[in-house]
Amino acid sequence: MVYIPIALELYSVHKELAENPWATMKAVKTMGYEGVEFAGRPQFCPEFYAALLKESGLVCCGWHTLWENVQPDTIEQTIELNLAVGNKYVIIPALHAESHDEWTKRAEELNAVAEKLAHYGMKTGYHCHPGDFQLLDGKRPWDTFMAVASERTVFQLDVGNAMQGGADVLAELKAHPGRCQTIHLKPWSKTKGFEPLIGEDDAPWKGIFDFCAGAGATEWYIIEYECPALPPLEAVEKCLNNTKQLLGG
Repeated sequence: MVYIPIALELYSVHKELAENPWATMKAVKTMGYEGVEFAGRPQFCPEFYAALLKESGLVCCGWHTLWENVQPDTIEQTIELNLAVGNKYVIIPALHAESHDEWTKRAEELNAVAEKLAHYGMKTGYHCHPGDFQLLDGKRPWDTFMAVASERTVFQLDVGNAMQGGADVLAELKAHPGRCQTIHLKPWSKTKGFEPLIGEDDAPWKGIFDFCAGAGATEWYIIEYECPALPPLEAVEKCLNNTKQLLGG
């Protein structure tokens, strides 16, 4: 099977990261993660994040970037930040749209962002949420958005979010081959929601991994776990170990 490295969505340990970024990044690397995806508005200068990555030995495989930070008056700063940390995936974690016309507009606007970022070897994309797969005026917002989003935009499936929204994750992946360069491995079950660890939930992991290693053209698996059932650092280490077992490693 094609080797795909595993990263951590740092929002999973955001409190620890804010309190002690150096120790947190070192702990993540020691667990066996190869990369990280940052989330939200940067709290430090680009040079600090670049040094943090260099010292820890981790790769930046994405940054969940607020919509407000890819607007005409802010995108240059975002480009500067992501060039500094060597990141090519500027992913939008949430979009505000209340109608299909608004979803169409957001997709068109994201296409323009994708064109801008392409000049710097970067891509943008959208991270899905449960409501994206639920009917709005008889149609799913996700379908409206994806019908307009260009091939330059990444479909960052969040496994748990999609399942909670009622989506068949394998069907969603297969409908958009080559668009899932990064994917969030978030566990979910019908009976316990987001509480189970990866491998102890209802996600069809084998099918997901098979797709990602083939038609998905996936470059990074990104583990995300936010349930308070376990201490964050303990939970993400267990999720990593379980993922490796599922992958046969």
